[in-house]
Amino acid sequence: MKITFIGATHEVTGSCYYLEAAGRKFLVDCGMEQGPDYYENVEIPVACGELDFVLLTHAHMDHSGNLPAIYAKGFQGPIYATDATCHLCDIMLRDSAHIQMFEAEWRNRKGKRQGKPEFVPAYTMEDAMGVIRNFVSCPYEKVITPAEGISVRFIDAGHLLGSASIELTIREGDKEEKIVFSGDIGNTGQPLIKDPEYLHSADYVVMESTYGDRSHGEKPDYVKLLAQIIQETFDRGGNLIVPSFAVGRTQEMLYFIRQIKADNLVHGYDGFTVYVDSPLANEATTIFSEHQYDCFDEVAMELIHKGINPISFPGLKISVTSDDSKAINYDEEPKVIISASGMCDAGRIKHHLKHNLWDERNTILFVGYQAVGTLGRALIEGATDVKLFGEPVHVAAHINRMPGISGHADVNGLLDWAKAFAEVRPKKVFVTHGDDAVTEIFAKRLNEELGYDTMAPFSGTVYDLAENVCIYEAEGIKIQKASVSPKASRAARAFEKLLSLGYRLLSVIKKNEGIPNKDLERFSRDVQSLCDKWDRKDIE
Repeated sequence: MKITFIGATHEVTGSCYYLEAAGRKFLVDCGMEQGPDYYENVEIPVACGELDFVLLTHAHMDHSGNLPAIYAKGFQGPIYATDATCHLCDIMLRDSAHIQMFEAEWRNRKGKRQGKPEFVPAYTMEDAMGVIRNFVSCPYEKVITPAEGISVRFIDAGHLLGSASIELTIREGDKEEKIVFSGDIGNTGQPLIKDPEYLHSADYVVMESTYGDRSHGEKPDYVKLLAQIIQETFDRGGNLIVPSFAVGRTQEMLYFIRQIKADNLVHGYDGFTVYVDSPLANEATTIFSEHQYDCFDEVAMELIHKGINPISFPGLKISVTSDDSKAINYDEEPKVIISASGMCDAGRIKHHLKHNLWDERNTILFVGYQAVGTLGRALIEGATDVKLFGEPVHVAAHINRMPGISGHADVNGLLDWAKAFAEVRPKKVFVTHGDDAVTEIFAKRLNEELGYDTMAPFSGTVYDLAENVCIYEAEGIKIQKASVSPKASRAARAFEKLLSLGYRLLSVIKKNEGIPNKDLERFSRDVQSLCDKWDRKDIE
């Protein structure tokens, strides 16, 4: 009964935990690293083909984004997640694969002229579609049994539509241990979705600490603030451009604008147009509506019972094709444009910035975190000139931010969530999913204020959950920038995939023990034929 910490250790992204328990090998989350990467992560310690299943907390890429990558390396097992998470991953993993393939095509087209080796994406659309077929929808609160001796319950984490904390109960012989994975804990009072639910008992807790060292501050009246920004922008004859994350934040903005329109908070521009220019955001908005009965909070449900769609309104226009997107900037009336990506580093938002940044009548409103090194971060830090599509663009538009808006609980929310276990203290609380120093700071607070035995593990740390002892405590290894041949990397990846499938074949053989002899003979002939075909006798 062991857990190995793989990703999101002393870092915020790349959430991944490997467990061996009750004779099974499985993951909780399999996320992609995003933004700056400071520490090396160990590989999953077994071939991907040997993994039995994955438990997934939610659909954000830093928790789900590497699922197609392990599928490409041989993983064929089920992925258990809430209904809404399954539906969001359907669109988000396909979108991720599309972006990676597009980037690979662009880099290879450019690199070919410069004589550079071929760039290979982490996975393809085929890999994404393959892994999507293996998702298994699970209702909140219902106990499922992915294997004998292992039971799982998904609890609403209030972070994103479908997000969950996972309560995992493992039985081995006469030992039973309950491990709770927090996932990303949501901020309270978010529009549309419910507040996070608390769990009250666990032997072990694996807890995020994204905002473990700071408070969001006093929550403003978002509707009033947004209405004021729209009014001032329109009065100047300008457009309001909102770079927004396609899943979650866009739907929140639509919720606010619906109320602004319903309460007539913007004067003189009745029926003003709001464009949502993001295919992914439009698909996500449909999924939000489909999951209103299992995910929406009481306030949103009151609107629905009155026949009001909380994320739709007159004047809302959906942009689907690239021609639709281009046409928006030929509309001379003051308007709101919501587009992705939220940090302005890719997608259609860059075209809207090119058409609007230079005009002092316009406003660019940021409604989410802007990572270091992104165009969004440069703009909020006061850049006067930026480059878009290789051309310099002067920044004359008003640059605003919506303060305090976050899908993550702040330090007070995290402490409140952790306090729910205080009556019967867990044996250990592992603090993960936070910046390097933040994990240590928050672990110390949990220890000093709640009396919890805490640990902020680095990638590679192995802990025995049955005996409550650390088998191996890894040290953080800072990433050294090294030059690796893309061609060599591609060859290594291809061989790794083949090796993983070899391990899976061995696993399949073991599972077929006891089937009728005639079936075993046929299976043996198939394997023999495969070996004969590929046995390279010329290589010793």
